[in-house]
Amino acid sequence: MAEERVPVLEIKSLGIQFGGLKAVNDVNIQIYPGELIGLIGPNGAGKTTIFNLITGIYKPTTGSYMLCGKRMNGLSTHQVVQEGIARTFQNIRLFKKMTVLDNVRVAFNKDMKSSLFQSIARTPFFWKEEEETTKKAMELLKLFKLEEFADQRAENLPYGKQRLLEIARALATDMKLLLLDEPAAGMNPVETDELKESIKMLREKFQIPILLIEHDMSLVMSICERIYVLNFGEILASGLPEEIANNKDVIEAYLGKEDEGGEADA
Repeated sequence: MAEERVPVLEIKSLGIQFGGLKAVNDVNIQIYPGELIGLIGPNGAGKTTIFNLITGIYKPTTGSYMLCGKRMNGLSTHQVVQEGIARTFQNIRLFKKMTVLDNVRVAFNKDMKSSLFQSIARTPFFWKEEEETTKKAMELLKLFKLEEFADQRAENLPYGKQRLLEIARALATDMKLLLLDEPAAGMNPVETDELKESIKMLREKFQIPILLIEHDMSLVMSICERIYVLNFGEILASGLPEEIANNKDVIEAYLGKEDEGGEADA
């Protein structure tokens, strides 16, 4: 008898209402270990709202979501990170005046065991932890080919490199699930290809499940195993990339409905 797979993330009938508006309604999503799943839809469909629900920024009005079988409803953003969900944002959120290395080092702080006294007194144990943290941070920078920029301020990195740094910092939180919110936004084709290869590397090396919001359909179709399509806050379709690409409802949601004359409505 085959062993039943347990989802890393299981969203059940999730919804949120702002006043009289149902921004997200009855959303069901499952992500299993090692999967790379796309979440797509027209602008305003509710994709980022779902990320905000998963990460504790918003509290669901209805439904629930589970991480590795643990109910996450009601947890604060800080608690969600502690449980193992890491996220990047549409607008890059780095500590821009800090060095590239320190941007990653700071993400290891939750695992450091030095007391306040040890930190102030700079005890041998404190310095040992600092050395270990620096080593781990440099290893992550090497994975993303950012080690040569370690001592530069984050704000001085090219745009595409800043995106990769944000992902490296998220990886330092030792997450169980990674949420990528439009990581290719603003990238040129060369940077997008570099991003694609970095995401592939993440999956192959760490087997981290990833939920990806992205408007670059060529990127989504080339790396995602399954795709959920959101429209007006509800799941319109789900399936393999080729199924989604040929789904009439999805095409209509993106391009508009054709009238009898064969022209799409605006």
